[in-house]
Amino acid sequence: MVANHGTALEVEGRGGESCLCTARRSLGEMVCGDRVVWRMLGEGQGVVERRLPRRTLLARRDGRGRMKPVAANVDLLVVTAAPVPGIDERLIDRYLVAAGQTGITSLILINKMDLPTAREAAQLARRLATYGEIGYQVIYASTRELHGLDQIVTAIEGKYSVITGESGVGKSSLINALLPGAGARTGEISRAGGRGVHTTTTARLYRLPGGGAIIDSPGIRSFGPGPMPAAEIARGFAEFAPYIGRCRFRDCSHCGEPGCAVSAAADRGAISPRRLESYRGMVEEFGTG
Repeated sequence: MVANHGTALEVEGRGGESCLCTARRSLGEMVCGDRVVWRMLGEGQGVVERRLPRRTLLARRDGRGRMKPVAANVDLLVVTAAPVPGIDERLIDRYLVAAGQTGITSLILINKMDLPTAREAAQLARRLATYGEIGYQVIYASTRELHGLDQIVTAIEGKYSVITGESGVGKSSLINALLPGAGARTGEISRAGGRGVHTTTTARLYRLPGGGAIIDSPGIRSFGPGPMPAAEIARGFAEFAPYIGRCRFRDCSHCGEPGCAVSAAADRGAISPRRLESYRGMVEEFGTG
């Protein structure tokens, strides 16, 4: 499925033909990347009869605590942030945990790198170095200066990817830079506070020339994974792995218990204290015991 317009689903056939379809309510909520069985009713109109099983599903918790699907059948999550409107590492961590929960690989993309000075850029690279050290690919890019785009193409080519992040980090501009002619809507930087203007309201899937596709998702100010045990949240923090199982208590949640190997590793600098604090915040908010 290419897009969900609310009253109609935009689907694409194997031959590339596009069709606006209705769908049965019993099929549940459909999202970009869903594979469906559909049939044509008339010129440009059809009906979705069945949704095929999802290989992966990225979902987030909405304001009412319900899980809302974001994208289906994706291989790669591109977590996008930018110096403007600002980089929230706790938000990045939440995306990484949610992706890991469903078996989706992640990379971190820092966009708008034409905005900071050389000194600010170096400080930012040091601040985010932890992600590279624990195994995540971190790409620094600028659509204005066409910097980092080759790295992005190499990373997403042949894969089904979803690009996520706060409103105003330049996701749609990246889509247009990678796929000239895509026509993804973009907005200028707001004069009030320097935040990017939110323009993408509906997720959309774009095919890549080298194979695969990328989904441009609407920007959000907050993101929360689904409820999960503390042990599962901990698995989303790759740097914890060497220490899990070495705590004094078998059911240690790494939230201040005596004899915690993860806490001890953070105390001696083997684990980022900021990342440990981020983990504990998620356990408090999303942990189920």
